[in-house]
Amino acid sequence: MTSMKPSTTITTTKHPRLSLQSTAIGTDTTTIRSLDWDRSRFDIEFGLRNGTTYNSFLIRGKKSALIDTSHIKFEKDWLSLLEENIDPKEIDYLIVSHTEPDHSGLIGNVLNLNPQIQIVASKVAIQFLESQVHRDFKSIPVKSGHTLDLGINPYSNINHKFEFLSAPNLHWPDTIFSFDHGTGILYTCDAFGLHYCSDQTFDDDSEAIAPDFRFYYDCLMGPNARSVLQALKRIDNLPTINTIAVGHGPLLRNHLNLWITNYRDWSKQKSKGERYVAVCYLSQYGFCDSLSQAIAHGINKADAEVQLVDLRATDTQELSALISGAEAIIVPTWPSKADAEITNSIGTLLAGLNQKQWVAVYDAFGGNDEPIDTVASQLRSLGQKEAFSPLRVKQVPDGNIYQRFEEAGTDLGQILNKKKSIAAMKSLDGDLDKALGRLSGGLYVVTASQGKGISKRSSAMIASWVSQASFKPPGLTVAVAKDRAIETLMQIDDHFVVNILKEDNYQTLLRHFLKRFPPGADRFSGINILEDVAKGGPVLTDALAFLDCRVAQRLEGPDHWIIYGIVEQGNVADTEGLTAVHHRKVGNHY
Repeated sequence: MTSMKPSTTITTTKHPRLSLQSTAIGTDTTTIRSLDWDRSRFDIEFGLRNGTTYNSFLIRGKKSALIDTSHIKFEKDWLSLLEENIDPKEIDYLIVSHTEPDHSGLIGNVLNLNPQIQIVASKVAIQFLESQVHRDFKSIPVKSGHTLDLGINPYSNINHKFEFLSAPNLHWPDTIFSFDHGTGILYTCDAFGLHYCSDQTFDDDSEAIAPDFRFYYDCLMGPNARSVLQALKRIDNLPTINTIAVGHGPLLRNHLNLWITNYRDWSKQKSKGERYVAVCYLSQYGFCDSLSQAIAHGINKADAEVQLVDLRATDTQELSALISGAEAIIVPTWPSKADAEITNSIGTLLAGLNQKQWVAVYDAFGGNDEPIDTVASQLRSLGQKEAFSPLRVKQVPDGNIYQRFEEAGTDLGQILNKKKSIAAMKSLDGDLDKALGRLSGGLYVVTASQGKGISKRSSAMIASWVSQASFKPPGLTVAVAKDRAIETLMQIDDHFVVNILKEDNYQTLLRHFLKRFPPGADRFSGINILEDVAKGGPVLTDALAFLDCRVAQRLEGPDHWIIYGIVEQGNVADTEGLTAVHHRKVGNHY
């Protein structure tokens, strides 16, 4: 056995804004971090503010193991850096946390260098890899409770024995966690991760990364809150964890209790009852993975519970229970010539439906789908209520399509929570309710847009909870309900515009922006706007004034986000005009 070279930090910059870092994170343990400084989008078209990283890990006992690879864009430099650390032929095992391409993109290259390597993964992941790499390979399927002993490293005298934990839907159905009893490091891939690119290997500055940590949770883990809680129960049974080695962002070591507590608290908040929406998808088929995530994220925004259900990987008994127990079921189009496994799952799904449930269908855009109208007709014939009109996809999904899917999910969540919302409106004490209603505010239209051309996304909302919050720099706060579509476009460093309405000329704009828009509808159709005047979004021609702002901070409240924005520019159209004022009679709804 050849000893692995001592680990040092090595950074390459052969490609603009792509770099690599190799550093020791524990005894006999090295991370190879692929730093993607300028990546601006991920998965379901959520914007990234700080790029991302793709982390892989090398562990050496008597035998050696590599955990995950990297994105294919790092192919040459990542393989070169791997070879600087170890001869690939000496790697005995490749542990695949899950098969999403940003972590598995170089598995084929590793197999080229070492055809004898054994791939350790969940049974579902091995099935996915068989269709990904198009070659035979040695494999060891594992699930919760299975172990892999690398043996004692003769130089450190540490025994690296791995224990595996099944963690389906975090955030792919094939995910496993790996715990090294020798070092106390838990490898979780996507779970506990964040899209944050930095030379710092660990979570040294918790305040700096906290917003990205929460944003990542809301986008990817929140729709799987039930699965998060199940994974946390399994983690609780492990010995002391000293590091969570994530697949994206800095590794978590200095504030472990904070991050784990956050996951537990947030997931409990999203899993408060038995009522939920089952959003079904077919993993690795068309755009099912990302489109289902968009719908699920929208449902979560409306404070409704959701459960993502993989029709390919969920066993029949569990699938039947999830479908029959759901309040609403969202179904993708499936292959017109589906294999027996998918056909059986579709049969189980249809058999589990009952007439009290809401149903809807969306295009998977897989290339050979059963026509969406055929699937919708089949669902209608069973007598269910339609949750929303069929979501059609006629091109490769872009930001507008993902926004439409998210808004459809939010609308459904609001429908399901209608009774709860009415009850909440009646719950305040009469005097308190009336007193709150005496808080007055101006009338504003907040606008935001991102992207260009056909991928441009934009949104708007009526606001009255707007207030100046600072002099230097000039700043203001806007309260944005969590289920507002525009909230997605108002993350840290995003821009938005506050259009101040005029006292004697606001009724037309108020009526327009208060109406309910179908998912994905152009909120500015029929409204005179000025484009390219402000960074944040459209300026309304009939506004009294506008303020162009950059989001600097977000404070979470029970049902609103408090957005603090720094005002970067503004202008007044009528120096004699007065701001429209909004007076309420009660304080528990708009």
